Amino acid sequence: MDTSSRPTCRIVRPDAAYDGKQGLTYVQGISAETVGSKGICMHLLTIPPGAKAKAHLHETHETAIYMLSGSADTWYGDRLENHVVLHAGELMYIPAGVPHLPANRSGTPCTAIIARTDPNEQESVVLLPELDALVD
Repeated sequence: MDTSSRPTCRIVRPDAAYDGKQGLTYVQGISAETVGSKGICMHLLTIPPGAKAKAHLHETHETAIYMLSGSADTWYGDRLENHVVLHAGELMYIPAGVPHLPANRSGTPCTAIIARTDPNEQESVVLLPELDALVD
């Protein structure tokens, strides 16, 4: 039996960062680029105090977030008319195609694990610059 083409388990050390289209810096984790995943990506995000992402959506991909530390505000909906605060120890689900904008309005960094059903994390990101001014 030829095992050279069989999938294998992989360890990823989160030591490389990249700037996402959303305007934040992510720590590289599981993705098509790092391990050849076919249906999921997972990475770390730390939002500095006072920072916010650009308004965006993920066209056909769902997002799950687990807040490790701190808290983040997120506005979501067609006109970012809804608002929630995600605290450490809580999880958030964002359906595919839902506009959203996360921000850290606290005085300390917040860190989250983000998983998405897009193995190529940035490919499904659609920026919505017309919504950015709705959140200050």
